[in-house]
Amino acid sequence: MLLLIWSVADAQVSTPKYSNEFLNLGVGARALGMGNVQSAIAEDATAGYWNPAGLLRLPNKYNVSLMHSELFAGIAKNDYGSFAMPLDSSSALAVSVIRVGVDDIADTRRLQNEYGYIQYDSIRFFSVADYALLLSYARKSSLIQGLQLGASAKIIYRNVGDFADAYGFGIDAGAQLQRGSWQFGLMAKDITTTFTAWTHNVEELEEAYMQTGNDLPENTAELTLPRIILGVGKSFRFTDDLSAVLATDIDFTFDGKRNVLLKSDPMSVDPHIGLELAYANSVFVRAGLNNYQETMNFVGGTTKRIQPNFGVGIKTSGLNLDLALSRINNSESNSVGSSNTSSVIVSLGYAFD
Repeated sequence: MLLLIWSVADAQVSTPKYSNEFLNLGVGARALGMGNVQSAIAEDATAGYWNPAGLLRLPNKYNVSLMHSELFAGIAKNDYGSFAMPLDSSSALAVSVIRVGVDDIADTRRLQNEYGYIQYDSIRFFSVADYALLLSYARKSSLIQGLQLGASAKIIYRNVGDFADAYGFGIDAGAQLQRGSWQFGLMAKDITTTFTAWTHNVEELEEAYMQTGNDLPENTAELTLPRIILGVGKSFRFTDDLSAVLATDIDFTFDGKRNVLLKSDPMSVDPHIGLELAYANSVFVRAGLNNYQETMNFVGGTTKRIQPNFGVGIKTSGLNLDLALSRINNSESNSVGSSNTSSVIVSLGYAFD
């Protein structure tokens, strides 16, 4: 703790855009198949991430959720696990762990020895990984019927091999309100302004930086500004077996102009929408739209695009198996940096008493 306090006091403090953005990738194939729409409808073990207030709607006493996804053709891995349980009829808690990392990166700084010979056995490998531990608690309001409140304390650790690491801490807070078939959600991420203090191993980097003429890195502290998410969802019952949930989330960010639908220097607004069809509460088909962006093309104009997401799920005897497919980039032949890369997400949930 003393080392962390010293690092923050001695560091240059900044508020970069997309700070700790790995925490906004999303978890769970159900949510990702619906375009990351969950603040009003989260009700399983993943609620500790999406909106801790949803932990009060857990289906069973013990609830487990696991997820694995690979990004950018498998270069990056996104893994998640959580455990949630009610404490009594009015409160619940959850513990969640997130890891996003790139492994087996080759360190070739010592590939050539002092005589100019190549030595392949001198290659070392390292990982760049981000970790987060979320401790979540939810409680029913005693003043307003149907109102649920929750909060998550998150501890962050980020590591770049032997070269640098960082520690951070922040708090998220959320609320959900149900009125008949309507559900409303409010999620305030980084409500206290999350800080992350970076420490660099200058001795490990000094030789490489001197050879390239770059300045040695300094210790820094990043501040992650708050993000507000407003959500609304509505449930539909068509027959005894066929039902649906239609929901939308609207993200409000305050860290500068982002490449989203509505953008300005003080605030950017990013809406996304999701749909889930259910048969006998056992078979699910999902779709969602999110990540609206404008990209430059080769003729000097801009191309507008939005990311489609699809998913399916099966539930039986407390076991949930969900799959989702997210298109990372649309295939536009005249778009700069376009690709057909897609992300496949697999998640498994188990709830029992």
